[in-house]
This record gives sequence, C-alpha cells and structure tokens, in this order.
Amino acid sequence: MSKVSELVFAPEWDRPVPYIDRTRSYYLGLGYDNPYVWAHYTEVPFSPLRKPLNQSVLGLITTAVPYDSQKGDQGPGAVYNAAAKFYKPYKHSIDADADLRIAHVGIDRKNANMADSNCWFPLGAAKQAQKEGRIKALSHHFYGLPTNRSQRHTLEIDAPIILEMLRADHVDVAVLIPNCPICHQSQSLLARYLEAEGISTVVMGAAKDIVEYCGVPRFLFSDFPLGNAAARPHDPSSGRFNFELALRLLESAPVPRTTVQSPLVWSSDPSWKLDYSNLERLSKDEVARLREEAEQARITARELRMNSVGS
Repeated sequence: MSKVSELVFAPEWDRPVPYIDRTRSYYLGLGYDNPYVWAHYTEVPFSPLRKPLNQSVLGLITTAVPYDSQKGDQGPGAVYNAAAKFYKPYKHSIDADADLRIAHVGIDRKNANMADSNCWFPLGAAKQAQKEGRIKALSHHFYGLPTNRSQRHTLEIDAPIILEMLRADHVDVAVLIPNCPICHQSQSLLARYLEAEGISTVVMGAAKDIVEYCGVPRFLFSDFPLGNAAARPHDPSSGRFNFELALRLLESAPVPRTTVQSPLVWSSDPSWKLDYSNLERLSKDEVARLREEAEQARITARELRMNSVGS
C-alpha cells in the first residue's frame, strides 16, 4: 500500500474573524449582560449602474473623523478616544487637506496601522482612478457618517442627510469604507438606504460577518485588521489594487449580496486574528481594567452625544 501524504490545511483560525460572536463574548465578559442586537435583513435593495463608471461621479463615505487637537490623543498607538467621536454627518472638500483619524472607534489597536491614512481612506486611489479615466469625476466633497449604535438614528436621521449631500454633488455611485464593528453596521445600513434611492454602492470592509449579516448589495472584503480595510500600510499599490476591485464590483455584480474577497494577505502569520476582543488572551487584571475603561468611555460618549444631537 502506498503511503498517503499528510493533508496540509491552513490553521483553524485563519478565516474571517467572527466579530459578532467575539464582541458579544467580550462585553458579556466585561459584565454587560444585555448583548447588542445587530441589524439583520433577508431582502437587499439593488440599484444597477445607470451609466458606465467613466461617465459617473463617485463619492467616498468614511467613518473616520477630521483631526481636532483639542480632543486628546488620536495619533498612532492612541487608545480608544470617546471624546473624538462625532454624531452628525459631515462633508469635507476633497481638494482641502484632510487629516482623518480613527482613534474614536474600536479598531484593532494591536495589529492595525494608525499612521497611514490610506489604510482607511482611499482618497489617493480614487484620485488615481479619476486620472486614469476609470471614473468621470470624484464628487466635490467626501462625507462622514457617524458611528451610531442606534440603527433607527442611522436610517432615519443620518442616512437622509448623507443622501442630500450626495445629490447636491450629483453623485452617481458611492464607495463606503467602515472601520470598527459598529462602523461596518452603520455603513451597511447606509448602503442599503442609498441603493433604495438609486445610488449604486460598494462597501470596502474588514468585518465580513457584520456586513453580510446586515445584507448589502456589493461588498469587497479584505481580510485585514479592523481600521485598515482599504490597504496595507505604506503600500500604495495595495490601495490602488483594492480600489480597482471595488470599481469592478460596482460594474459586474449581477445581484445583491455579491461579496468579493481581495486576494491580498495582511501577514504570513494569521495569528493576529486571535487578538481582537478575545478575553481568552487577557488576564483578570486586564479584564478589570478594560471594564473600567469601557464604562468611562460610555459615559464620555453619552455626554458628547447629548451635547451634539440631544439623545
């Protein structure tokens, strides 16, 4: 009998991180006994391109926030900074300097890069696509969507404001780039809303389970740490590659719920996927410290939200 070669499989954990389960276990472990209910739909709106991309105006929608030096540390390595959160949609000229930060959201602080903004905001790649004629133009502004735990507020307040901004700039198609788990849900809800209003969308994200559980028309999944869904750090070619994949998905998706996975790999060692919100990797002292930090962040965010939108 010939010797059968040993089967060589990838490690069990080398798969998309299960963020819904991971965050649920994390907050239960911190003592919060009311698990968050994630948005979930079975039907998904779908708006095919109304004209070719080279005749279309494209808008970028981010959950990152313009840097404000008065709101504390938001640079590389910064801890979660609830004081830097925003609760109202914004727009910003694409021709002005845009220093966007992600310290206000729950990104993967151990593995994600917080210095290279191309990792979370593909403005450079979008401008290159315009220069090459892949799109007719970028909209005069890019747009900021708040990271909102209230699905109702996102759909009834924030989404209509973003839609009005897009229509004022004659946007035909939109690329949505989320960062943290709730960002992925908020952008997914917005994508659904915009599609129902006739604007074709694609989400460029890193939390596959959250986006697909919600249900979106088109999703470019990059198996990267949360906060770096657009590109690998200091690798402009990866950003251009992923953005082109997003454009092709806009052109070619035949039906809603079309997901394409980028072939780009974050690291040859997939063990980084075990880190995010994983209580099994934390000591009791670390869990106690994180519980205290989470409670303080919750109080800060609540006060900021009350001062911003009143509820």
